Amino acid sequence: MTLDPQTFYERARQISSADGRLPKPSAAEWDVFPFEYDSLVTKRLEPPVLPEPPRRGEDPSECWRCQNQQDGVVWRNDRWLLVRLAEPIGLPFLAMVMPREHLDLGDLDDAAAAELGLIVVRLDRAVRALGGIGRVHVNKWGDGGAHLHVFVIARPEGLLQLRGSELALWEEMLPRYPQDLVDDGLERVAADLAGWDGVALPRESW
Repeated sequence: MTLDPQTFYERARQISSADGRLPKPSAAEWDVFPFEYDSLVTKRLEPPVLPEPPRRGEDPSECWRCQNQQDGVVWRNDRWLLVRLAEPIGLPFLAMVMPREHLDLGDLDDAAAAELGLIVVRLDRAVRALGGIGRVHVNKWGDGGAHLHVFVIARPEGLLQLRGSELALWEEMLPRYPQDLVDDGLERVAADLAGWDGVALPRESW
């Protein structure tokens, strides 16, 4: 049993300020938070939208990934892809693990779920082996696109302000990482995965 959306919203309004703003999150006081606490103004929480609008690519025939299976793929096996981001990134490694089939997380059968776990663990090892990596983070959101995409994100070693859940925010503000080094890292990680299973795609095909 969960609160219905309107009740959830009304409870949030009860703890909001007179002009409808929620209190600042405790994360805003963390040393890894990328913005200064006193300068923050929280947005007003908007009422629930029901039914929710569809995500991009709910229908496989309209899913960009399903229609572009090879685009940006650096490694693949029978069921999974490792995909580079199309735009330049601000970190040494940032890529997505995606199923070849049009599935979301809850759609995975036990075999696919177990394989995803193995891939993520092997990616952690392969990315850390690049050197200069402090930690590898794994994030799954899913409110934008319907085709499952699990982000694998590397934090540079020693950059302690970039620790934890705020890394994705910092990434957007950092200068773009040298593309040749990004591509070298992707190539090495793909080759490492291919030593276990699947194939690494040649760089010119990315």
